Amino acid sequence: MIARTCTKALALLFALLALAAHAQPYPSRPLRVLVPLAPGGGMDTVTRSLAQSLGNALGQTVVVDNRPGAGSQIALEILSDAAPDGHTLMMLSATTVIYPLLYKSRFDIVRDFAPVSQVTAQGYALVVHPSLPAKTVLELVKHARANPGKLNYSSSGIGSPIHMTTELFQIATGTKMIHVPYKGMGAAYADLVGGRIELSFATIISSQPHIRSGRLRVLAVSPPKRAPAMPDTPTLAEAGVPGVAVVNWYGLISPKGTPKAAIDRVAAETVKAVRAPELRKRLIADGSEGVGTTAAEFTAHIRAESDQWRRVIKQAGIRGQR
Repeated sequence: MIARTCTKALALLFALLALAAHAQPYPSRPLRVLVPLAPGGGMDTVTRSLAQSLGNALGQTVVVDNRPGAGSQIALEILSDAAPDGHTLMMLSATTVIYPLLYKSRFDIVRDFAPVSQVTAQGYALVVHPSLPAKTVLELVKHARANPGKLNYSSSGIGSPIHMTTELFQIATGTKMIHVPYKGMGAAYADLVGGRIELSFATIISSQPHIRSGRLRVLAVSPPKRAPAMPDTPTLAEAGVPGVAVVNWYGLISPKGTPKAAIDRVAAETVKAVRAPELRKRLIADGSEGVGTTAAEFTAHIRAESDQWRRVIKQAGIRGQR
């Protein structure tokens, strides 16, 4: 009898604590945004800019916590263990969605977490070394078809969005090129500019200095519409290769079970932030665009991305490498 009474008392106590927690206005303390990459990169820069805007809107400090490594798995482990109260978020990119398609992972982004909002979209520029006899995309395709297996393309690693974009390009154009993966595009640029690599899909912002100096030639951009940072460069579809519209993206997710009210609040403030003139201008200067979506829209986007890259992996026969 005593044990049963104690059990009921504990259950009542937990229920009251839960009610008290839900009664607190959101957010009730500083927020933390996990970043699965090292400080200083594109994702980190975007996250810190957004954190400042969200902090002002939510009336709380938003702390950026960099946890790089293991294809975002370290950050995902931390997020999965965090309290589902809306005070811990994580920024992710297409890479985080592609990773479990190639490597063992206990996580499924949609199943195990709660998508919040897509934050940005940033396209790629198809660049070639000036020594390549191709001044248009169709000339590149013609040259590649005439020289199967002789052109090298670089990427920031196996399974990276740049790798996957080039594989999709090859499927669409019936070309066959050699993949040379690097640990990041910094090292890749050295060989690309030096002519040891003939071409690559590179981020718009990082490729611009090389394009302006004449060290690389740009043929097209990968988004479905022209990039604001490169308005005179055609899309792949405009250049004669439809079906290869690709953007990398950043977006926020939260722990599974996070209250819908908290998710909707962060999503709404994210939409406002990325559409504000100051942040919008900053994103365009960095080669990206603010998006801002509802949680449902971002969930659908993640599922579509996963389906697309699963098909590319199967068609191209890509295998992950440790």
